[in-house]
Amino acid sequence: MLHIGGVRTALFSWLYARKHNGVFVLRVEDTDRERSTEEATQVILDGMEWLGLHADEGPFYQSRRMDRYREVLGRFLEAGHAYRCYCTKEELEEMRARQVEAKQKPRYDGTCRNRTEPRAGVDPVIRFKNPLSGTIVVEDEIHGNVRFENAELDDLIIARSDGSPTYNFCVVVDDMDMKITHVIRGDDHLNNTPRQINMLMALGAMPPRYAHVPMILGADGTKLSKRHGAVSVLQYREEGYLPEALLNYLVRLGWSHGDQEVFTLDEMVRLFDTKDVNKSASAFNPEKLLWLNQQHIMRSTPEHLARHLKPQLEALGVHVEDDAKLAAVAKAQQERAKTLKEMAQNSMFFFREPTQYDEKAAKKNLTTDAAPVLDAIVAKLQSLETWSASAIHEAVNAVAGELGLGLGKVAQPIRVAVSGTSVSPPIDATLEVLGREATLARLKKATDFIRAR
Repeated sequence: MLHIGGVRTALFSWLYARKHNGVFVLRVEDTDRERSTEEATQVILDGMEWLGLHADEGPFYQSRRMDRYREVLGRFLEAGHAYRCYCTKEELEEMRARQVEAKQKPRYDGTCRNRTEPRAGVDPVIRFKNPLSGTIVVEDEIHGNVRFENAELDDLIIARSDGSPTYNFCVVVDDMDMKITHVIRGDDHLNNTPRQINMLMALGAMPPRYAHVPMILGADGTKLSKRHGAVSVLQYREEGYLPEALLNYLVRLGWSHGDQEVFTLDEMVRLFDTKDVNKSASAFNPEKLLWLNQQHIMRSTPEHLARHLKPQLEALGVHVEDDAKLAAVAKAQQERAKTLKEMAQNSMFFFREPTQYDEKAAKKNLTTDAAPVLDAIVAKLQSLETWSASAIHEAVNAVAGELGLGLGKVAQPIRVAVSGTSVSPPIDATLEVLGREATLARLKKATDFIRAR
């Protein structure tokens, strides 16, 4: 599944392409048949769509390019850049055991490198014939120049025994065919890069520029896992995070611009540079992500929030067609919610009349003394010519003054009457969004509730 590590890599690539007026390519590397499911692929597509990281080219699927890979494999074999290896799994394990016992680096020793005859009963793999001498320098945009001695690199498997090509070979062919100029990926791929460069050189192709991004660790410093937050990116959508908040959080995992914490997408595009990415790993902090989400909720337009609030309400069984009311609800709630899921849960009373009152809130606020207060506010609200927050505010203040009560003694019974709880946005904004008819009906129902007890 596409999780936050992959999203950050995609984001860095997208930002780099946008900043330099380049082309952002979406490539689905699905040659691993066990791990590459239709579900996982759909998460990539849906996740990128939700995040707004739209590709200029693609998606390209490696699984649909097998004929091209076989063609290049044939060229490699014919030119002597690759060979068939007939070593069995047992022989390779014995080879590794001997090397470990001799305190040598475990690696393929080239047994079949110059073999010309097939071996009966063995389906061979195909290995790239890596140069035995010389140095490969990876001019990395983040780590600087990283040197690899060819003598230390073994002959990589580029096609499995069933004939299917491997990731390291496919990306080389893709980078060449798609004229990729820059590759940004996790630094766990750094050791693959010299081999890929050697293969590109064997094909007469210019290697791209590389930037290897440090890993994201859990808050405890260990490898990121599901318990840290390495879940499908779509789970963050379900939990009520704004896409721009998640992107803001991820761009700051390993990259910075002074002390600035909150970035718009336009600011990220303008300011991002791979040269400012840290070389060390970053730790995932869910509390910081939640804080950033709240910042983006507070800074968003109500209309933007409404678009993301709608599916959250639908998940709770509430279908809203009135976009203006959705925006009004979002505006009323945006200073009070850390996530859109929380906003939806706290906004249910705007769309459904509460079936019961919170017991503690009712005991404190829907008392015998509150009944005449609610009667007075009903009379005052019924006489309003315009139903607006300012007019409602004046009405509530007027009732408080006439009855000689503090504002809270008037507002809290109203709040419990219309929302069912003691918590809501400011009462004038709440009643404006709720509407005249629903407000008056709920206030009268509350007075009936008080007098029936």
